[in-house]
Parts: sequence; structure tokens; C-alpha cells
Amino acid sequence: MVSQDGNHSRTHGINPGWLKQQSQLLGIPIIQRKTSWENYEIEFKKVISGFGQSEGLKTGIFGDIDLQLHRDWVERVCKEPGIEPILPLWGEEREKLLNEFLLAGFKTIVVATQADFLDSSWLGREINKEFINDLKAHGGVDLCGEKGEFHTFVYDGPVFKEPIKFITGKRIRKDNHWFLEILP
Repeated sequence: MVSQDGNHSRTHGINPGWLKQQSQLLGIPIIQRKTSWENYEIEFKKVISGFGQSEGLKTGIFGDIDLQLHRDWVERVCKEPGIEPILPLWGEEREKLLNEFLLAGFKTIVVATQADFLDSSWLGREINKEFINDLKAHGGVDLCGEKGEFHTFVYDGPVFKEPIKFITGKRIRKDNHWFLEILP
């Protein structure tokens, strides 16, 4: 889901072109829908209903770990079009998940933070052992950003055909969030 003007992804604040590049390098299709926060659920349901009818979609994979409100939302919005939600990370231990992610060879950087939890100095940081240790020392922040404390941009990994080439730009504050520009 992207902003109504189509200039950035709803939560990560990055240009939707980067998401398209990710999908191309992963070899999977992407559907991007412009929406407001007020219409988010309606548009989300339209997309998954359309896939269910035209593509025979029967299941959806969601990355929630333990936020019951998110799980309840996912289960509710998937029920209408008859999509079975699968939450493979549900109940897993955070540091274990991060270590598996790193051992698999994925590379990602922080592109957005909630200013109440993390300042702009966290933007652009690579998720690695040092990041995990620093986040643990910082305290009060979920190691996986499960409550929206931070969002990331995955640019390489074993399922990518090649790494995404980019540079980082300005740090931008909007309301209570910091966003990092990702540039070609």
C-alpha cells in the first residue's frame, strides 16, 4: 500500500520504485495500491479479493510476531474473501529470528523510526550483531520493531538475483517519525 499521491510506501516512507525493484530481483509480482489510512482496509480487501478470484489465491503470509491486534485484523480482513492467513513467525523469539535472518545472508538498513523510541541517528544503520546489541542496550524497543519502532529496507539476500544498488539521502522528520531517503 502506498500513499494517496503514490510517492511513498504507507509505513516505510520509501519511494514505491524501490519496492518494484525488490519484486523484480525476487522474481515475484507486486501490486501497489494508492490509499489513505482511512481507506487502507477497504483497498487491502479489494486487492486480496481480486487475487482470490483471478489468481486462485487461498492463503496469505503475514510477518507478525505477537501483536494480537494485528493478528485479529489480519484474520478479520482475510475471512471475508476466504483467504487463510498464515503467520509463520508467530510466537518466535526476536533475537533468534534476527540471527536466522543474518545467518541466511539478508542485508537490510533502518529507513524509518518512531521518534519517541529512536532518533534519526538510527536511520541508515545496518541490521547486524552490533545493531542488535545496541538496541538491547538502548532498551524499550522491540528487537524486530514489532510495535512500529522502526522499519527497514531489505536490499540483498539469498533470494535476490543481485543486490539493490542505492545511496542514502536526507533524514526527514514528519510528525513523530524519521524517514531516510533512499536514492539511486
